[in-house]
Amino acid sequence: MTIPTEPVAVPDLVRELAGAGELTLAWRNELGGLTFRVDPPDPAEPVTFVKWSPRTDRALTERTDLVEEAARIRWAEPWTTVPHVLEAGSDGEVDWLVTTALDARSAVDPRWLAEPETAARAIGVGLRAMHDALPVDRCPWTWSIEDRIAVAEDRAARGHAAAGWSAEARARLADAPDHDRLVVCHGDACAPNTLLADDGTWFGHVDLGSLGVADRWADLAVATYSLGWNYGPGYDHLVYEGYGIDEDPERVAWYRMLWDLG
Repeated sequence: MTIPTEPVAVPDLVRELAGAGELTLAWRNELGGLTFRVDPPDPAEPVTFVKWSPRTDRALTERTDLVEEAARIRWAEPWTTVPHVLEAGSDGEVDWLVTTALDARSAVDPRWLAEPETAARAIGVGLRAMHDALPVDRCPWTWSIEDRIAVAEDRAARGHAAAGWSAEARARLADAPDHDRLVVCHGDACAPNTLLADDGTWFGHVDLGSLGVADRWADLAVATYSLGWNYGPGYDHLVYEGYGIDEDPERVAWYRMLWDLG
């Protein structure tokens, strides 16, 4: 995902869902999906976010189903801080999801880009809190190695293979590490999806479309991977410190490879 720097046309459906609210484009992804912040005309009403995603062939191979994401958010809400779902649906051509805004800032907000040490540590604290809180035995979804490889193979068959996908890469994926600890993973634990309170503590998570049971290193590897994209090198150890774990370089390397190829 990227923070938009150029204006985009607002889909009619988004305008309808926003009502009289003021729309601000917050995110745009490479699959054509858009996320808008909606500020209501009455300050007493809650700020909301509207996610809109076209159901293209590539988007479907990426499993970007907003109705499914809504189900995951609703499931997680009793145990951890996530947005509250107000509406979700699909008309066969586009999906949409409307949630309340959390009173916090993304870890890549300019405030926290200027304080990467604080943000990195909070990302680790937040992942540990989520992993400890969500009940594995009650989670109906998985984010398993097998499932993720199947998705990658489906993408390759449809002509959407990731860079580097090959028989040799597939063979490397077969040498998967043993599970360390199964948890309910976020599924996209990149820095933008952790929210921080104004005092720099972890507040909550967003974008739970891939939430499911997996080894905790599947999240940790991606969370630390994303630090380099957002803050630069040298902050990984703070995520592990916040989480309360020592780095496992072999697991990190393997799960990052799976992320890149899958």
